[in-house]
Amino acid sequence: MDNNSQQSFLQIRGLEFRYGTLRKKTVLRDFSLDVEPGKVYGLLGLNGAGKSTLLYLIAGLLTPSKGTVTYQGINTRRRHPATLADIYLVPEEYELPKMSLKKYAEVYGALYPRFSTTDMEHNLKIFELDTDIADLSALSMGQRKKVLISFAFATHCRLLIMDEPTNGLDIPGKSQFRRVAACHIDDDSAVIISTHQVRDIDSCIDHVIIIDNSRVLLDESVATITSKLRFVESAETPLPADTIFAQPSITGHSLVLPSDGDAMHETEINLETLFGATLGDPQTITRIFNS
Repeated sequence: MDNNSQQSFLQIRGLEFRYGTLRKKTVLRDFSLDVEPGKVYGLLGLNGAGKSTLLYLIAGLLTPSKGTVTYQGINTRRRHPATLADIYLVPEEYELPKMSLKKYAEVYGALYPRFSTTDMEHNLKIFELDTDIADLSALSMGQRKKVLISFAFATHCRLLIMDEPTNGLDIPGKSQFRRVAACHIDDDSAVIISTHQVRDIDSCIDHVIIIDNSRVLLDESVATITSKLRFVESAETPLPADTIFAQPSITGHSLVLPSDGDAMHETEINLETLFGATLGDPQTITRIFNS
């Protein structure tokens, strides 16, 4: 293993994954990516782009047909105890066992050296959920998700992976999720959030990854994106000549425009229109960020 691999936080190289009876269906092919600590990544892509598969490969729960995923220089598929204790995956769908929350925290919290019951209870209070839960298996989908998210952040794993974390949460719950996330983000850890509900996470993330057909179309910080693109609502017709992407909105159109170079004109990111622009005209987006 080279020194560069040893120093990388999370490194994905030449990843390929096939499934099916004869392993004929390819989801990812020659896929590479780097993840660094101190960032919250938003992983975006169309249905079938391989986002969930990628998360399970990162967590070491699937075996790639080719390529490697290394965390702190160790192949995650080896299921090394120290690696397992430092990576936590929140899947989109899951069941909780028939036990109390207190027992669950005792049994599963012991697997994570930095787990904090106090932090878990603090997270649950933000979610306005009772900490004295007698039977986790009887909870609704939204309640189960709140419990697992609260537990996940309380493990203080340096790599936290979340697949559609806001799916099943009501509107207050989505706002509460953002508050919980904000409490636990630090410079030593990374969070990867894969979601279709981009408006739920646009204020949480500071780095965007958009994938399609095993390609990374965009891999940039939010700061860089907003320095090179402007996201505006416009009722003007015709649309500005330099419009990169437009989609109908209540006020007229949501637009993606190139930056005019004036920092005073920078706008907040709109993940929905950024996603549309990147998939609709990847060549233009690539040219803008490579210039």
